[in-house]
Amino acid sequence: MKHLGLAFAATLGFATSVQAFELSIATGGTGGVYYPYGGGLAELINRHVEGHTASAEVTGASVENMALISRMDSDIATVLADTAYAAYNGTDPFADRPMPEARALAAIYPNAVQLVVLADSPINSLADLRGQRISVGAPGSGTEVNAQALLQANGITYDDLTAERLNFNETADALRDGDIVAGFWSVGPPTSSIMNLAATRAIRIIPISDEEIANAVELEPVFTSYTLAAGTYDGMAEDVQTIAIPNVLVVHAEMDEDLAYQITRTLFEHVDELIAIHPAANDTTVDFSLSSTPIPFHPGAIRYYEEIGAEVPGHLVP
Repeated sequence: MKHLGLAFAATLGFATSVQAFELSIATGGTGGVYYPYGGGLAELINRHVEGHTASAEVTGASVENMALISRMDSDIATVLADTAYAAYNGTDPFADRPMPEARALAAIYPNAVQLVVLADSPINSLADLRGQRISVGAPGSGTEVNAQALLQANGITYDDLTAERLNFNETADALRDGDIVAGFWSVGPPTSSIMNLAATRAIRIIPISDEEIANAVELEPVFTSYTLAAGTYDGMAEDVQTIAIPNVLVVHAEMDEDLAYQITRTLFEHVDELIAIHPAANDTTVDFSLSSTPIPFHPGAIRYYEEIGAEVPGHLVP
């Protein structure tokens, strides 16, 4: 009965205790931030939430993770905001499988959309991708959702290029080997797969123009302008403008309220331990969470926010 938690167990007549259950955290591939962040969250739960254990699971990331939460095959998931919003509201790619039962614990950090090429590539803009072979991210990943939205908003479809659906490590390998000319990452910077690529080959990050960002925001209001700082990766001498989107911790509405409260409290009270694992956690703050979460909070999370005196926006109260 792994993954079901107290509320579901109680309906089966079990004792109302979650101590017998190991929590599964759905993350992403090992080359991104979801996996180390999820592993760090699992460590926090193991250390600070008495009687509970947790482990991070490698998955196809956001779209797959929402399905895992819906089926109660995972207890917690890291998900891009646009994917969570689409699932909750039943819009594409969830038009045939809406998930009104999805709830958030917190928005945790922003993903920067990073379009990477080798330094000597002739690609200098989104428009230059036409007619080229590129990686748009793993199947079922938020990277592909973001890449497709950014391209579509700027008049580029998959018919205009050859789209390869590769995970982060595969994308880095394909770039290094010359099998593709560009690859999308939607991930909290810096990410290990780009760092490893930059350590062996000179790379560039393609900037996204003000007009292209405005087009993307018009299509997906959860997008925002983001500056990738110089020095983020080897050889990156200048800031690069791109777009970003928040990441969210998603659970099922049937998660026990006290468990959701304990996880949310642990996340924020021990965020320094997460920062030591990955710098993306520097953005894991209550203010960021309250301003960036796209779907209603779980009542257990609301209990924590209200306990510390934070005001939860009305549209985030289920």
